[in-house]
Amino acid sequence: MWKKIWIGLGGLLLIAGIWQRELISYGWMQGRGQLRILWNTRPVPDVLSDPAIPDSTKQKIKLIQEIKRFAIDSLGLNPSGSYESYYDQQGKPILWVITAAEPYRLVAREWTFPILGTFSYKGFFDKDRADQQQQELKKEGYDTRIGEVSAWSTLGFLNDPILSSMTDRPVGSLAELIIHELTHGTLFIKNSLEYNENLADFVGEYGALRFLAARYGTGSGPYKEYLADKSFFDRYDEHVLRGTRKLDSLYHSFTPSMSVPVKDTLKWQLIRQIVATSDSLYDQREQSMLKKRRLNRKNLPNNAYFIGYLTYRKQQNRFRTEFEQKFGGNFTRYFTYLKQTYPSL
Repeated sequence: MWKKIWIGLGGLLLIAGIWQRELISYGWMQGRGQLRILWNTRPVPDVLSDPAIPDSTKQKIKLIQEIKRFAIDSLGLNPSGSYESYYDQQGKPILWVITAAEPYRLVAREWTFPILGTFSYKGFFDKDRADQQQQELKKEGYDTRIGEVSAWSTLGFLNDPILSSMTDRPVGSLAELIIHELTHGTLFIKNSLEYNENLADFVGEYGALRFLAARYGTGSGPYKEYLADKSFFDRYDEHVLRGTRKLDSLYHSFTPSMSVPVKDTLKWQLIRQIVATSDSLYDQREQSMLKKRRLNRKNLPNNAYFIGYLTYRKQQNRFRTEFEQKFGGNFTRYFTYLKQTYPSL
């Protein structure tokens, strides 16, 4: 296994070297980070038999394996060697992602990688390198955003481990996450990041509801709680997307003769309005969820934040409509159609 991994990484680095020097450094950093994780994983059976591992963690690991089996057997996702090992993060983040956008257009800064194609974000296993990249982008005039990542997919090239932070998630969120990442390993279209992420979000949410219904029943606490959370986040996402559309209209109204201070005033005035009106979405039950997604009045979101919503949520209605109207809610037929229609990496 390790021989294959080293050969694969060596091939990627060779291609990167031919492509450009910066990619050598970045590829080497990412390769070391990924290998460090893989080298320190433990097989799931070893973790489950370890008396030092809390029972609550073991139960979540078993649940992840159930979710994976369900995704393969009931949703038609590709068989995978992922989530058969465990990596203890020791309470620390291990991956950061940067997004950047033009200051007066909702256009993402993109990075192109050999084989994989173009991405509107860039990941870093080294926080210092992430911070350095962010500062460079700011100097170039971009709006930027940097955030911790709780999971990622190597698209089937490697076997992704269970990360210890995953076991802290509620069951519905955990099912959505695992199915989302397994979707990437099944269908990932080169140079179509928005499509890929929207599809994985759609399949993750649909699959999570089906798993919860099969595992606990539609009248169960986990199913009802996930459905309520999903309802709230759907409303929240639509609010942000409405704001994104307003920003886009504003930016299109800017003329070459307008000064930067005038543009900034109009831009931040609208963003403050989007933040202020988000308060109307909240109710008492949802207060715990707000800590994760609430728009911050003191540290206002910028274009990089709104670009993220376009990447992950813009096409949700497209998938839902196609699934329900063209395929009558038959997921097997719909997903088979998608795999046959769109060539994957």
